Amino acid sequence: MNVMRTGLLLAAMTGLFLAIGYLVGGETGMLMALAFSVVTNLFAYWNGDKMVLSMHGAEEVSPQQSPELYRLIETLAGRAGLPTPRVYLIHSPQPNAFATGRNPENSAVAVTSGLLQHLGKDEIGGVIAHELAHIKNRDTLIMTITATLAGAISMLANFAFFFGGRDRNNPLGPIGAIAMMILAPVAAMLVQMAISRTREYSADRIGAMISGLPRALASALRRIAMAADRIPNETAEANPATAHLFIVNPLSGAGMDNLFSTHPNPENRIAALERLAKEMEGTSGVRDPVAASQPRGPWG
Repeated sequence: MNVMRTGLLLAAMTGLFLAIGYLVGGETGMLMALAFSVVTNLFAYWNGDKMVLSMHGAEEVSPQQSPELYRLIETLAGRAGLPTPRVYLIHSPQPNAFATGRNPENSAVAVTSGLLQHLGKDEIGGVIAHELAHIKNRDTLIMTITATLAGAISMLANFAFFFGGRDRNNPLGPIGAIAMMILAPVAAMLVQMAISRTREYSADRIGAMISGLPRALASALRRIAMAADRIPNETAEANPATAHLFIVNPLSGAGMDNLFSTHPNPENRIAALERLAKEMEGTSGVRDPVAASQPRGPWG
């Protein structure tokens, strides 16, 4: 169901992009918009991961530099049937993490220094497993494409305002061009957020099954969400288009308006993980330990 919904939302965003091109320049404008979307998506496919990691000042770490963290990621990747991704550290006091890369063979997991300092090993394992689930589902590629299309739509809407609004033959006219400049990026943003939300629940479930500790992931989500409200992530604030990549929205004031949230409500995600924990306990007879009782960092 999530795959079908994501496909429909991607189709809607592409259709919006082509519609703006048509309104700006008719059939020629639509073809130009199509060509532009192909070029931007190809660029994002090959270079999106490098761009995102660079934006956040992520530094690659070796097994020698962080043996515990690397060993944990290597073990969880093996459980998930994935090659070990590259490991990056972001120097930010806010606990958070994201994954990126066009495919499992070219993937990376980035964690913040705050994550290693404030969370316990099982909680960090739950977060890592969630990110590996995104890699396994190839969500990292989907989210890069949607972010690129959203940015391209905003650029095209601005182009429509400056050039389309002055064209007397343009069916929109100047008022319509202004409306499109405002509404098109908002529509693209809503589609982008809807795609992100559909992927988070799936990554939570698959990640919990990879780690075998759904309550540890639930505890991590609760702690990260609480920290995100009071500890700023300056690079994320400067690059809000990447907020949807993180396990929890890193932007300050993210919980103010649920409609414009890039992530599902943390409490809803935690409730779903609690239900999964009970299902897994009923099957195995082994209780998932409460991660909140475990000691925390510095770790890794």
